[in-house]
Amino acid sequence: MRPLLPRISPITKKRLRRFSHIRLAFFSFWILLALYAVSLGSELVANSNPLLVRFNGQFYFPAVRFYPDDLFTGNGRQTRPDYKRLTQTPAFFGNPDNWMVFAPVSYGPYESVDPASIPLPDQVTVQFDAVPRLGTVNVDPDFSIVRNQSADTFFSGRSPLDENLTTRFSLPLDLKQAVERRFQNLASPPLSVVVPGEKGPLEISLSTFRPRSSPPQSVRLTLKDPDSLAGKPRRLVFGETLDLKSDPDRLFDSLVPQDQSRIRELVGQRHEGFVEDVKVNLGGIWYRASFIRPEVRFPYPPTAGHIMGIDGAGRDVFARILYGLRTSFTFGIILVLVSMALGTATGAVQGYYGGFVDITGQRLIEIWSALPFLYVMILLGSVYGRSFSLLLVCYGIFNWIGISYYMRGEFLRLRRTAFVEAAKGLGLPTWKIIFRHILPNALVPIITFFPFSLVGAIGSLAALDYLGFGLPPPTPSWGELLAQAQQFRWAWWLILYPSLALFVVMLLGVFVGEGIRNAFDPKQYSRLR
Repeated sequence: MRPLLPRISPITKKRLRRFSHIRLAFFSFWILLALYAVSLGSELVANSNPLLVRFNGQFYFPAVRFYPDDLFTGNGRQTRPDYKRLTQTPAFFGNPDNWMVFAPVSYGPYESVDPASIPLPDQVTVQFDAVPRLGTVNVDPDFSIVRNQSADTFFSGRSPLDENLTTRFSLPLDLKQAVERRFQNLASPPLSVVVPGEKGPLEISLSTFRPRSSPPQSVRLTLKDPDSLAGKPRRLVFGETLDLKSDPDRLFDSLVPQDQSRIRELVGQRHEGFVEDVKVNLGGIWYRASFIRPEVRFPYPPTAGHIMGIDGAGRDVFARILYGLRTSFTFGIILVLVSMALGTATGAVQGYYGGFVDITGQRLIEIWSALPFLYVMILLGSVYGRSFSLLLVCYGIFNWIGISYYMRGEFLRLRRTAFVEAAKGLGLPTWKIIFRHILPNALVPIITFFPFSLVGAIGSLAALDYLGFGLPPPTPSWGELLAQAQQFRWAWWLILYPSLALFVVMLLGVFVGEGIRNAFDPKQYSRLR
């Protein structure tokens, strides 16, 4: 009686022992297996539907079966019920006989989070930004001001038209020479100098000058206060009861009583609605006060109930990454199995028969491999639409070429061995010689390349999704999250977590591949002398 399971040869047992002794690869394999197993049960980890519902003495399992809304509400609707809203109805709320059990993460990969469910601190931040001090003046050859635009603040309230820059400020020689060159109608590069002012350093700038048909009658200089342009914002934080919760710079005490009262009044109004910015004076410097209240805007950073944040469409990033792991692994495994089956069959036929069949097959493969994959993918996607099966077909018809070369070489090497000649002499059919005698001895390339091919398939899927040619939205995908990260570059969680997931999975796959390659190396203990 033939055994149900194939017998493991001593060589295979030896290779398995070698692999188990390579700890990094061995543990990476089990970690990858565990991650995929968890992703296959994603509905038990992250799901917007409850795992179990008890209603009127009956048990229901919405995570694995559809139930209409009419079953729980009696409204006659056959659509999917909103279970979270049902928990707030009298049938469930306050009724101990009816209850629901949700998954640890009660959000699915397609569910948009209700902004009202995100807890926000009930506070108002008052941000003070210095109003830039910036103005221009036009001077004649003796530096008397003949025109002024918004430069009054640099002259202590006096009219700048009554001032002379050389008597008002200590101008450096290079600035005077630069102004003189402009009056001489000579080309001059831009220049910027800093001189002492009444309220601190003052920057005076000249723009690039090109010769004109006649010398200018006046030269424009730009006056800037560097401190007002480079100063950091200063903030006050008020609580719900208008109490001051944070004032690291003791800014509130430096305000005059009238401004303190006005700030508190505007903070109270900001709790109710929008408030316009106001200007306040602090130590002779004008500041623009903005009233900021926390609001939920997607994407939203990690918070309670959303450990990896929320994406631009209001969906939980952890749920998207978990379901994306299942999609990536399933796509990679199916693609690699199909590709290796096609590549093995093609390489086996070429290697076993050789001659005209081999040469003709190689020329056809070379022509096929010259086709641009991305263009074919775009063309088929535009005709048939983006889908999981179309992506598998497009990748599969190109991805088998590499493994066919290795299998062709293995079959060319093994077809002249003694056991193959003996099988032919016994009159065994060709298919049995190929699949029962040669193929089991030619599996080393398939086994050693499988982890690397899997990693490559996962990375390729992420790249296509990132470029917008992969799976159709709203399919959970790591590449789609990275594409959002490019759009919202300040959303660090959209960059960190998908990149980390992709990096960990690909790194573990490489570790497994290296371990398998070392375990199958027949010259592991050889030494070069």
